[in-house]
Amino acid sequence: MLLRKLMEQTPYYVAHQGDIEMDIRSLSASSRQQADGGLFFCVPGARFDAHDFAEEAVKNGCTALVVDHFLPLHVPQVKVSNVRAAMARMAAAFYGHPANSMRLVGVTGTKGKTTTSYMIKAIFEQAGFLCGLIGTTGNMIGQQRIPSNYTTPDPIELHRDLRKMADAGVQVVIMEVSAHAIDMHRLDGLVFDVGSYTNFSQDHLDYFHTMQAYFETKKRFFTSGMVRNATFNADEETSAQVLKDITIPAMTYGIAANADLYARDIEITEEGVSFEMQLHRTCQMSLKLHMTGMFNVYNALSAASCALTLGIPMQDVVAGLEKITSVPGRIEMLPTQTPYKVILDYSHSPDALTNILNTVREFAQGRIIALFGCGGDRDKGKRPIMGEIGGQLADLCVLTSDNPRSEDPLEILAAIESGIRPTGKPYVVIEDRREAIRHAMTIAREGDIVVLCGKGHETYQEIKGVKHPFDEKVVVQELLMEMQDGESSPM
Repeated sequence: MLLRKLMEQTPYYVAHQGDIEMDIRSLSASSRQQADGGLFFCVPGARFDAHDFAEEAVKNGCTALVVDHFLPLHVPQVKVSNVRAAMARMAAAFYGHPANSMRLVGVTGTKGKTTTSYMIKAIFEQAGFLCGLIGTTGNMIGQQRIPSNYTTPDPIELHRDLRKMADAGVQVVIMEVSAHAIDMHRLDGLVFDVGSYTNFSQDHLDYFHTMQAYFETKKRFFTSGMVRNATFNADEETSAQVLKDITIPAMTYGIAANADLYARDIEITEEGVSFEMQLHRTCQMSLKLHMTGMFNVYNALSAASCALTLGIPMQDVVAGLEKITSVPGRIEMLPTQTPYKVILDYSHSPDALTNILNTVREFAQGRIIALFGCGGDRDKGKRPIMGEIGGQLADLCVLTSDNPRSEDPLEILAAIESGIRPTGKPYVVIEDRREAIRHAMTIAREGDIVVLCGKGHETYQEIKGVKHPFDEKVVVQELLMEMQDGESSPM
């Protein structure tokens, strides 16, 4: 595609130098990537400024640059006022605006985005649509998985995958919309047929610094023209702050508050949740989810509100929700065949940890043994909070590493300890996560539930900048085999 054509797609254009009639054959945001005939986006970041690596990008095949100031390099350059925003618009154009041929559904909120997205996908598939999914656990075309590194990918990857989806005949794309993606302009130019607001609680303050800045970013998804219709959790107190400032049609859902769509007669068991779902006090249907926890009632209502907004019949909504049995790493019961149970969950924030432990308490016959840590290079303020929550809601806590990244794991654990110590609940600190899991499984008795929190679907542990293979489903099975071999060994 001609550089000039790409340049014309962005409202952020300021000036250019060099030949803009040249053909662009690829897009790149990584200077180390081989990109013959590529257009390199010099994105300024918090730690690194890609303008400093433009020369490397040129050596690796890029023949033009998008910059916010001209560089002393002899290649065509397009100067823009916002490189990130320009990248979103130009990537959409380069891949032929694939989103225009599909309906987009966006889910935003601190927690619940992944499960809600899977539920929406199940509903639309029940209604006969071929669906695409973009989110934390990776991207999907139907049942085919496409690996991804971010909840909401960077614009180049995003529009490349949207192009694959459009070419495969996908009709509906369900996307997790992270606050980072909104703030970093990854979604600029996209218009969602419906967007859902699930909840709001502390997370990502390493990036947003204040809860107000974090909230305003989430709110911008609904007030910036990116969403045609919206649904809101009426039981979430911040929903009212968004609703009063929007001009688009909106539906509310909830359990406690008055809402357009609501759940009644809720029964929670280890196997799932049963409830009556009612729309506008007229249309009512019984529903049995094969996923447990009150938070999954909210997730189901969020998914249902999106589908109903787009005209999916209530019968398909219920049938789709009842078909889904699990979401990777979300309150996932592992097949251990032991007298105790092991549950895997991605809970890595205070609210998420509270939800999973309260849910497990609903059906726990014995003790709750909670194993968790906190990620390094992330919001440090939540570490003692999570320690306190673990002490208050579990019977025993095993504190261990999550993804320490560049930080000292013991310093992270000390911060968590400062929160759990005043609760008086018993806990142990085992920095090695594998050994921590072994300890939790070793001390577990009949009727106990071991809850492995924080990693969920992730299959790695990041330590000192290196991602080491660590799939907790695999680790648990390996430890079970080792423990069984140890029991069967002769004295």
